[in-house]
Amino acid sequence: MDFKPAGDSALVIIFGNEISESVNKKVHAVANAIEKAKPEWLIEVVPTYTSIYVYYDPLKISYQEILKAVGPFLSAEPKEEEHRVVEIPTVYGGEFGPDIEFVANYNGLTVDDVIELHSKPLYRVYMLGFTPGFAYLGGMDERIATPRLEKPRLKVPAGSVGIAGKQTGIYPLESPGGWRLIGRTPLKLFDPSKDPPTLLQPGNYVKFVPIDEKEFWEIYKLNWGEQR
Repeated sequence: MDFKPAGDSALVIIFGNEISESVNKKVHAVANAIEKAKPEWLIEVVPTYTSIYVYYDPLKISYQEILKAVGPFLSAEPKEEEHRVVEIPTVYGGEFGPDIEFVANYNGLTVDDVIELHSKPLYRVYMLGFTPGFAYLGGMDERIATPRLEKPRLKVPAGSVGIAGKQTGIYPLESPGGWRLIGRTPLKLFDPSKDPPTLLQPGNYVKFVPIDEKEFWEIYKLNWGEQR
């Protein structure tokens, strides 16, 4: 475990130097303990793959003082989680996944192989980042690992499912992006009118469920209100 300052109002607690489920569970156990205690100096706790950013009010506590203040929380251990599994209906290929053939060819597979290998695992949500609600998922089969685009797209549709290296993720909002797009979900992953506004939370698990285009638009209308 290591500690580092991040500017004048944040402490970084580092739990390891490799991505693993056990390290990530420890990260969330400590982050949840700090959030639950709600110390008066706390502004926000941000868990990542292997670390926690603890943002604090420097007018209420100094860096040296916060090093001591977080001490009691570091013994928090992961509890036997009630695994919240979120099913993500996904239509693969075609206009929804324009890069799926490249992923298949790059790995010496068929498109059906890619769909099967991508939809089979139960993925852990390690962290959220990049854009609101963007979930970084762990557990993808390395047989479909594919490098990012050399030139990112200026617009990636909301709900797009992509692969970058050994990771897969879902774009919750329309945004630029360089991940290889293999499909799209009709679910709304970010809705600021809801609490919480993100469908997926760190520590959740994701299961991709292949659907056809007709099912996509039926679910899309229920979530977005119109077809586009």
